Amino acid sequence: MTFDISKIIRPNILTLEPYRCARDDFQEGILLDANENTYGPGLDRLSTTEKALNLNRYPDPHQIELKKKICAYRNSQALKPESLIKVPSGQELTADNLCLGVGSDESIDALIRASVKPGAEKVMLCPPTYGMYSICCVVNDVEIVQVPLNLDTFQIQPDKILEQLRRDPAIKLVYITSPGNPTATLIKQDLLLEVLRGIERLSWNGFLLLDEAYIDFSPIGSSMCVLVNKYKNLVVMQTFSKAFGLAGIRLGITYSTPELSSLLNAMKYPYNVSNITSSIALRATNLSSLKKMRATVDVIVEQRSLVLEQILKLKGVGRNIGGTNSNFILIELLNRQGVADNAVAREVYSKLATERQVVVRFRGNELGCKGCLRITIGTPEENRKLLEQFEQVLNEVYEKS
Repeated sequence: MTFDISKIIRPNILTLEPYRCARDDFQEGILLDANENTYGPGLDRLSTTEKALNLNRYPDPHQIELKKKICAYRNSQALKPESLIKVPSGQELTADNLCLGVGSDESIDALIRASVKPGAEKVMLCPPTYGMYSICCVVNDVEIVQVPLNLDTFQIQPDKILEQLRRDPAIKLVYITSPGNPTATLIKQDLLLEVLRGIERLSWNGFLLLDEAYIDFSPIGSSMCVLVNKYKNLVVMQTFSKAFGLAGIRLGITYSTPELSSLLNAMKYPYNVSNITSSIALRATNLSSLKKMRATVDVIVEQRSLVLEQILKLKGVGRNIGGTNSNFILIELLNRQGVADNAVAREVYSKLATERQVVVRFRGNELGCKGCLRITIGTPEENRKLLEQFEQVLNEVYEKS
């Protein structure tokens, strides 16, 4: 049986007529179609940059230019000699493969609403993983099936994933994070391909959604997004929030087949990407900006190695239990008996934040992450202060215990 999107997407979405406006067809001239304020913003003064943004006008609902630039970047990455994943001949990404949203979270929710029937069908998660997946499932009244990562390696377990899909046809979505959050582990390409090929053998009608929010901290050409035209069950999400350093503009990207992308674009709110967001994103995808982004990533990777080397020397710090493919590390804190301990981790987390104004993240309640703190890599000065305060707080906690 071949892949059939009509057996995945809910009937009400398949028949959905997208919101259309006159601006879909006409972008220039005397624009009196959308009830905008043609006199402009009610601000006392506007800078030249602000005037250029046309803030009194609704943004382009399609963002074709931005989509083309994103595709050009990802295609070019996959064509580099050192790329781990190559673009299949004739299957390069185009604007038709993309849907843009308000961060990745909009796409996480949209895929559930599009393909999973509330109260009847299910979503598979592979913990430890990103918390928004389960929140979106609960909001949409969708049952969660868990197939944990291998807790020794934080890699997926293809045989267990495929067996669960074989036994439970109610599962319509599988969410996998690569590199993982909170694990920072890049999922091996051969394991992902094993799942994708196994899905084809099973003739499973559902989507494997790969969340690549941190992919640009991994080796060049690690992204699977260039394979969405080859593997029709594959959907890939990315964001401008991490390596691009643009969390404030809230821009997420979903790559899929043109057929699914068309449906997702029909579902989204018509003007979800603002003029400000698109203007900055267009600049961020210029060649000079991309070079700067890569240079910044190189600095973060270098700082990550330095922080990890120093922090693992501190008394009371155990292992870096995650990988090194993100802009953060995941370390475990030990009690006096040398055992990973949530109480120690919580106290260090709390004292750092309340007494030293250094905020990290407690992750000890996540599966396989007992006693763990997740620490984002900052500037050299921030990292120096982190290490200094971290050592002092650890010593205080140990003296008290």
